[in-house]
Amino acid sequence: MESPGCGRPVDKNPVNVERKRTVISSAPDPLLYPQPAHKTVIMSRIHLHLLSDSTGETLENIAKAAIGLFENVEAIRHFWPMVRSEVHLDRIMEEIAANPGLVLFTLTNHPLRRRLEARCRALGLPHVAALDGVADALSNILGQETRTRPGRKHILDEAYFARIEAIQFTIAHDDGVGHENWEEADIVLAGVSRASKTPTSIYLANRGYKTANIPLVPQSPPPRTLFTLKHPMVVGLTVSSERLIQIRRNRLLSLNQAPETSYVDSDKVQEELAFARRMFADNGWPVIDMTRRSIEEAAAAIINLFNDRVLAEG
Repeated sequence: MESPGCGRPVDKNPVNVERKRTVISSAPDPLLYPQPAHKTVIMSRIHLHLLSDSTGETLENIAKAAIGLFENVEAIRHFWPMVRSEVHLDRIMEEIAANPGLVLFTLTNHPLRRRLEARCRALGLPHVAALDGVADALSNILGQETRTRPGRKHILDEAYFARIEAIQFTIAHDDGVGHENWEEADIVLAGVSRASKTPTSIYLANRGYKTANIPLVPQSPPPRTLFTLKHPMVVGLTVSSERLIQIRRNRLLSLNQAPETSYVDSDKVQEELAFARRMFADNGWPVIDMTRRSIEEAAAAIINLFNDRVLAEG
């Protein structure tokens, strides 16, 4: 059947959900464990259209979380950010009509939103305003109606560009580089080599925090700047010696280097960690143990510490 469009008959169920069948042979002996010879797994494939009048990051995260609630689903995501004109929307609708599916959107422009909803109804496509449920709940609690303020988009754009600036700053101040500019940072991470300083810094930068990091080496003390910072929050990263040796050994193997050097010597590693911990304690810096934490968990803990510090400072 042709893709539905305006003025043409609409399929009663136009959402294109394709199903694939995968046959998995059962391993147990059927004489000992009677059961069907084959197990059938139904694989569903659906087109998911994400429309936003901004970067669409929030919408994409909502879609990922929702898809994750279902098993055996292949979601083909069509991402449409910065939708701010009727001409742009009409071009997108042509693509949606060619690949019908669920339409998720976050559009604050009311005429544009009404146009999208009308086109989806004409095509018989399900469409959901992703933030409406939350906005309605807040409206009931606050006793206020939602409204689109003229400066709201400008504020959002400023936040986007601030995040880009944070990423650029963080990349330029990795591994102890640019310590003369550390006062401009929001957060400075300190720790021994391979304590996850760089990936944690990049994650924090993506959340909008200017982050620098410095490796702590007993034979090469950090610059005095680290101990005189006023604006940034300095956080120490530590890890168990066993975990650190494992990470370092894997690093050496990935570089085709000998896996047994002083870099992974147990006594040397413990000396490095003790040196770092003494520095953290002497300066009263908060410490995050990375042994069993993911980068996301560590970053969340650091952000909480940062927010607590901002509140304490008034």
